[in-house]
Amino acid sequence: MNRDTTVTVKSQLRALVAQGIDALRAAGTLPADLATPDFVVERPKDRSHGDFSTNAAMLLAKPARSNPRALAQALIEALPANDDIATVEIAGPGFLNFRLAPGAWQRQLRAVHAQGAGYGRNDGGNGRTAGVEYVSANPTGPLHVGHGRAAVIGDCIARVLDANGWGVKREFYYNDAGVQIENLAKSVQARARGLTPDDAGWPEDGYRGDYIADVARAFLDGASVEVEGQVATGNGDADDLDAIRRFAVAWLRNEQNGDLAAFGVAFDVYFLESSLYADGKVEETVRGLVEHGHTYEDGGALWLRTTDFGDDKDRVMRKSDGTYTYFVPDVAYHLSKWQRGYERAITELGADHHGSLARVKAGLQALDAGIPAGYPEYVLHQMVTVMRGGEEVKLSKRAGSYLTLRDLIEEAGRDATRWFLVARRPDSQLVFDIDLARSQSLDNPVYYVQLSHARICGLLRQVDERGLAFDIDNGLAQPLDPADAAQRDLLTDLARWPEVVAAAGEQLEPHLVTTYLLELAQAFQTYYNDHQFLVDEADVRDARLALALAVRQVLANGLDLVGVHAPEKM
Repeated sequence: MNRDTTVTVKSQLRALVAQGIDALRAAGTLPADLATPDFVVERPKDRSHGDFSTNAAMLLAKPARSNPRALAQALIEALPANDDIATVEIAGPGFLNFRLAPGAWQRQLRAVHAQGAGYGRNDGGNGRTAGVEYVSANPTGPLHVGHGRAAVIGDCIARVLDANGWGVKREFYYNDAGVQIENLAKSVQARARGLTPDDAGWPEDGYRGDYIADVARAFLDGASVEVEGQVATGNGDADDLDAIRRFAVAWLRNEQNGDLAAFGVAFDVYFLESSLYADGKVEETVRGLVEHGHTYEDGGALWLRTTDFGDDKDRVMRKSDGTYTYFVPDVAYHLSKWQRGYERAITELGADHHGSLARVKAGLQALDAGIPAGYPEYVLHQMVTVMRGGEEVKLSKRAGSYLTLRDLIEEAGRDATRWFLVARRPDSQLVFDIDLARSQSLDNPVYYVQLSHARICGLLRQVDERGLAFDIDNGLAQPLDPADAAQRDLLTDLARWPEVVAAAGEQLEPHLVTTYLLELAQAFQTYYNDHQFLVDEADVRDARLALALAVRQVLANGLDLVGVHAPEKM
């Protein structure tokens, strides 16, 4: 085992088991033509069972017509010798439990220090391009808390994919065309004409928040807004609906960008829905679907045979009045991602969009463009309920009908808001407790994790303040104590980090990172409570500080993947 990452430990343990199976075949213990089963090497849930476990013997027993425990013993004897394995034991019906030797743990600790900020990262993506689309809010008002959950989940997916070696493109899709934009323009126009939402002439589907008045006032005052290099200036003419529409969209895009910047979220690509029409991409997509024979006309409408691709019924593409249904530009948009070289396309959406997913995928398959069947990959998030003082918080005066993301950040802080919004599976309902997020207590998970990082930084300051020396090389050279349970648990958690990064990337579940960070912080707290660090004996002091610094490094690496600060003081 010549690599220091835990992922390599697992893979090489798997290789050792495979070699043992080969040896059993060669010895006639297993049939020569018996295929190697798809066994696993994993960490036992109960750490007292060892560091790794495999079910290989149990899978081999039946085809080999052997007792599983007898085959497990034979497999142990066939394993190649390896200095990193201290013991191999048989457990239960035939599991093999491996315990690593102290030398393997010591190399793991050195790997954390040697790799630093790179520890846990891998090159699995091999630089291939993955486009991650998230937020994609209509530019019709301030971002709400649901957009905030989308923002942090999407941003953290992008960070985790980057850590797994993907070339990530972060993308925001602006729905700047359609009925909602028209309602926005008419709302701003009504305000510009002096109407209020309580007046009889207010648009039936108009937006009622105070921000509409802000936009109207800026338009009348001749203000200018620059977004992505384009400048929109209010001309003060309340009858010029087109000018109002352009100005309002630019104004609100700029406002949303400001909200996202305050949240630590940025994008590489801003894609406008209107460009799909302006550039003829929607018409081009429809022509492609017609040419490949997956459409038909009925009742004056153009239909797509989405049932050919697993949908429950065919879908209307172009209505009898000549307008397109909303999934058609979505197909054109995702086709553009494929054409732009996105080998993977991950789209983060609210769960209320689930109904359109099958038809978008069907439309992409119907184009016969070589797009993989699973393209794009969707991550759907559930709603957020915000609580304060035991009561739900729903409204914002500025937005009129919902709590804005900016309101939440101002109350709970950026770090706590990001942590709480990403700390659960996206498909689970989320209750955001503002009081807990603001509290400086160990019940607050983000405070607990940040405090652990700051506490280790404080130890180093105390070394200097007390005039003590710290030699990290000496610390890493000290033998580990296999009887120290708290040390062993902490080393195990440090070693799990590369596995967590890989799993979060494979499963597109960044909440695995926050779960891990809290477990690592708790393991460090246990070790911290059981050990003195600034002792007189240099070897002991150096060894414990070297371990603490490894924890600090991994905490910092993990906090970076969820976009949360790693403070040196608290």
